[in-house]
Amino acid sequence: MKKTFDVKRLTTLALLTTIALTIFVVESAIPTLVPIPGVKLGLANIVTLFVLKRYKFSDAAIVLAMRIILATIFTGQAVSFIYSVSGGFLCLIVMAAVNKLQYIFLTGILGAVSHNAGQILAAFFILRLSGIFAYMPFLVISGVITGLFTGLVCFFADRYIPKKYTM
Repeated sequence: MKKTFDVKRLTTLALLTTIALTIFVVESAIPTLVPIPGVKLGLANIVTLFVLKRYKFSDAAIVLAMRIILATIFTGQAVSFIYSVSGGFLCLIVMAAVNKLQYIFLTGILGAVSHNAGQILAAFFILRLSGIFAYMPFLVISGVITGLFTGLVCFFADRYIPKKYTM
């Protein structure tokens, strides 16, 4: 049986990927707010959370993967690819599990904290420095704050963007 090609779905995912990539590039230009490596706002994760809330896990995975690949190409930082993949996909898996509870704020918080945990684990396996785990308490605090913000923005986006404009 032949699968039909869904142009609306492809276009919607491409637009959401473009939005996430644009947010990522703009955020990359903003100086870090705190002098702790790895602490970022993670604003592009708003789009991942939105896609996960409105669509399927596979759609969110596609948007996330394309954003990571394109961001790596555009920024020219191949080393960050490993950290982005490990943090991004751990975040996506955790958010997908928590999203079933329908608490978008908790989903955002646990997603941000798991993103940081994924990046710390990748750094540990690459650098082989156990001292890297000393960053984790700071990253948990920043993850709670940024994840709460991500959840808040996603809550309002889901509430005010009409479903008829999405697939």
